Amino acid sequence: MSVGHTERRGTDRLKAVLAPLGVAAAAGAAFVFVGSVDPNEPGHYPTCPFLWLTHLYCPGCGTLRTIHALAHLDPLAALGLNPLAVVMLPFLLFWWGRWLVTAWQGRPRRTTLAHPAYIWAFFAVVIVYWVVRNLPFGAFLAP
Repeated sequence: MSVGHTERRGTDRLKAVLAPLGVAAAAGAAFVFVGSVDPNEPGHYPTCPFLWLTHLYCPGCGTLRTIHALAHLDPLAALGLNPLAVVMLPFLLFWWGRWLVTAWQGRPRRTTLAHPAYIWAFFAVVIVYWVVRNLPFGAFLAP
């Protein structure tokens, strides 16, 4: 193997991991920003449009405060604000890690994120969560 081939392979690997590293940098910057600009104080962030229009919670309501709580190492508060967001974090980290490793190894990316059955199951969970958190017996899921 020649030196030029090794250098090219290293450059190709670097180019391949730029996208996942860019996503990580953007997510990290957003995490730091939300961790430092308290969403519990009015006026820092806009109101959820769905909540504003319907007075009902969407699946994402409470996520900014959840991220803020996680940034301040308070996972119990985060779970109380949006448990679905907290539960989804390990899955997001797994998919991101898989993307990074695949890019580093030079393997082609999959054209689908996951098997369609898993995607439909996820949508079903989100819809059930959305409905239940707005019902009286699901008030514990409200932010």
